[in-house]
Amino acid sequence: MFVAERMTRHPITMNSSATIGEVDRMMKKYKFHRMIIVDGGKLVGYLSDRDVMRVAPSPATSLSKFEIRTLLDKLSVKDIMQTKVITVSESATIEEAALIMYQNKVGGLPVISEVGTVVGIITATDILKTFIEVMGLPSGGKIRMTLEVPNRVGVMAEITKILADKKINIDSIIICHTDEQFSEIVVRLDDRPEGFGGITSELEAHGYKVIHVVKIK
Repeated sequence: MFVAERMTRHPITMNSSATIGEVDRMMKKYKFHRMIIVDGGKLVGYLSDRDVMRVAPSPATSLSKFEIRTLLDKLSVKDIMQTKVITVSESATIEEAALIMYQNKVGGLPVISEVGTVVGIITATDILKTFIEVMGLPSGGKIRMTLEVPNRVGVMAEITKILADKKINIDSIIICHTDEQFSEIVVRLDDRPEGFGGITSELEAHGYKVIHVVKIK
């Protein structure tokens, strides 16, 4: 799954000659926390709501709303915008985008094309939505089974064979490494009227501990 498939295309942008007041009103209108700044089709920076708060008068000021607006309309975006912008390529995977956001503690990334133009934006909300869809939570009607398994070659092949022999369809598998010896495998399966009692027993007979089974509603 790639960033290009999950990003918001044609994001709203502004240029560096705009006033802080203009950008602030635009962010409030669309409930943005940051605005991408583009000049001549090229990314030159971004402005966050924190940047606006940094130059805006204190809430305790005696200035009226009109005076505050006038003050912000005298300041230019290029004077306070962040010029070091962390980006991601549209050809990057969702996992890469998530890792970049996690490592840099940012909630969103401008998406750049091969020629350097801004083609979209991907946010932590987009990543979370992707995870929810991968786990099949919106559709429901599945069984989520969590196994504790040893870290050795052949584990996945053996587990999938046990389930295939029982005619159980696997929807998705996620592996979470807990330590050097063991991992947790989360398997999403098609539900079955007769339940999974016999399956859990067989898995445990092969040395795989079933630690959790729940129906996704």
